[in-house]
Amino acid sequence: MSNFINNHPKRPPFQRIGVMGRAGKASIVETLNELINLLQSRQLSIIIDTETAAIDGMLIDFDQIDGVTLKIVPRQKMGEHCDLVIVVGGDGSMLQAASVMAGTDVPVLGINRGRLGFLADVNPDELTEKVIQVLDGQYWLVERFLIKFKIVQNDINGNPTDQIIHEDVALNDIVLHAGKSVHTIDFKLKINNNEVYRQHADGLIVATPTGSTAYALSAGGPIIHPTLDAICLVPMHPHTLSSRPLVVAGSSQIMINIHKDNRTQPMVGADGKASAPLDNGQTLMIAKHDKTLLLLHPNSYSFYEACRTKLHWNLYSEEFSLDK
Repeated sequence: MSNFINNHPKRPPFQRIGVMGRAGKASIVETLNELINLLQSRQLSIIIDTETAAIDGMLIDFDQIDGVTLKIVPRQKMGEHCDLVIVVGGDGSMLQAASVMAGTDVPVLGINRGRLGFLADVNPDELTEKVIQVLDGQYWLVERFLIKFKIVQNDINGNPTDQIIHEDVALNDIVLHAGKSVHTIDFKLKINNNEVYRQHADGLIVATPTGSTAYALSAGGPIIHPTLDAICLVPMHPHTLSSRPLVVAGSSQIMINIHKDNRTQPMVGADGKASAPLDNGQTLMIAKHDKTLLLLHPNSYSFYEACRTKLHWNLYSEEFSLDK
């Protein structure tokens, strides 16, 4: 049984299935074709985005594209044409799908062809079994919240204005980093307008519970259960031994300013996308986004089992066994 409380009632049987993938690996193409064959055998409408349809090796019969049983649409329009989207790839592919599907109320299921697969949790060798279970109504729906950032210009007194320089949204994390520089960043952090600290560090990771098992984990941050309404702030190589990750309420308003003595060009990026510069005359503001992503998990999914298997928590369990 899942660890999640399913706050979403079961929906009518899925009829319009979106398929998304990412070029670059033969295994992804193999799984995409297997998935499409399965959906066709169930006589379901299949919607493929233009980027996926263009992948070399896709066995799509373009003569069958009739707008009913098979349709190709722009990726940004997938939410308008589907009642379920299945993504083949790794967690990076799921992050790309999240940027498109957030706020659409269309659930997303991931088939893992990447390395860890915390978001894409269906193993390829279980594709037929798990997808059929989902199509038969055996699944859990859970919401994952996103966070947003905006860089705004300050006035002459150093207060943020309404002039937005850059903004973006993340499912996993927003990262303040030093780009190609080897210098630490000198920055100040406020939460809900309360001063927290001035820090010298390689940067700061601001992560959702979803992102707590990603980049933030590699920087020493805590694992946060996905159902918690919390945001984690993890300093990257701080220049003090007393600096530790900080977990705050999901409703927190986070503000970061670069100190005037800073010697490098800080950058800000969301979910590994292209970064934007942050100057000392600007303020980085981070808060929860008003859109959520609806993830679909098979009934057998367990967050703790995912941690055990993907993070190898039980790697040496046999060595500690007392059984002969």
